[in-house]
Amino acid sequence: MSRIDYSVWDHIEVSDDEDDIHPNIDTPSLFRWRHQARVERMEDFEKKGEDLKKAHVECRRKLAEAQKKIQELTISSTDDAKAELGKAQAEEKKLKKEERDWEKKSTEHNREEKKMPWNVDTLSKEGFSKSVVNLKPDSADETEEDKERKHKTFVEKNEKQIKHFGMMRRWDDSQKYLSDNSDLVCEETANYLVIMCIDLEVEEKHSLMEQVAHQTIVMQFILELAKSLKVDPRGCFRQFFAKIKTADQQYQDAFNDELDSFKERVRGRAKIRIEKAMKEYEEEERQKRLGPGGLDPVDVYESLPAEMQKCFDDKNIQMLQDVISKMDPTEAKVHMKQCIESGLWVPNSKTDDGDEKEEDGTYEELKPEPEEPKKE
Repeated sequence: MSRIDYSVWDHIEVSDDEDDIHPNIDTPSLFRWRHQARVERMEDFEKKGEDLKKAHVECRRKLAEAQKKIQELTISSTDDAKAELGKAQAEEKKLKKEERDWEKKSTEHNREEKKMPWNVDTLSKEGFSKSVVNLKPDSADETEEDKERKHKTFVEKNEKQIKHFGMMRRWDDSQKYLSDNSDLVCEETANYLVIMCIDLEVEEKHSLMEQVAHQTIVMQFILELAKSLKVDPRGCFRQFFAKIKTADQQYQDAFNDELDSFKERVRGRAKIRIEKAMKEYEEEERQKRLGPGGLDPVDVYESLPAEMQKCFDDKNIQMLQDVISKMDPTEAKVHMKQCIESGLWVPNSKTDDGDEKEEDGTYEELKPEPEEPKKE
């Protein structure tokens, strides 16, 4: 039969009920003083742990940036890049050592925490100190069509409210608006704001884009906080605003860095969209220009010899016939065939007396002319 191990109770620090106290000492005051001293030690220990964690995270961030910089410099072949590469590698080595040091300090801090004796403040904790909204489990069978339909329905119902939130500037105003419209605290709102930012950048409304981008990152930070706490976003957005309004410089810098990165991504996406639209427009125009043989008259014109291009510029049929007569017959036939298939020119298929005539070097312009040069 196994025995119960009571050794864990050997490390409980309960000094409030000690009885070896001098009779001239005020016992309640002594207990309060001891309790206060213990609480302060615990707070100092907690603060030390938080500082270690923040420093470790910051070191990792710098290391990631250094490694990214090394990758970029490795691709470049310039002399400046090679010089910078050596410095970046030295910085990476230094940061790796710092990361190991912080890891060691964190491990040691955790070990000290486990060795700390229990006391009246750590033996029990609050069971309920806040109300949260339970997460609605995602359906594993939800298809992309279902998600798209859900997003469309949400936007149709809340588009006006989302746009209004996107134009807000002050923390307090944003918090109050989300309190009054808590349904907006969701992934669909964040997705709509992202698209809205890209649309504004495409329309060259840069200041408005930056304002909406700020609110987009606000919503994304709330969603990330909800994921970390494993609660519904509607149950924790107040915690985000309380944190951001009283945040230390490191947290504020993290928010601003994410905002700057997001705005750069928006500008990149807008540039891609504009380039795509321009290509589509150019392709549509090219399709409209195609001749009966499927060739683009612009491409055909640019492939012609300079003498033939001048004939087209001057719209002179006689000059064209003279140029063709001086060219190699095979080359002339190829060029004129391309001109016909692109629609630049069509053969004059009938003579003046109405009889059919075999195709020769005589052509007339397809485009309507105000006044066509006369043949001599």
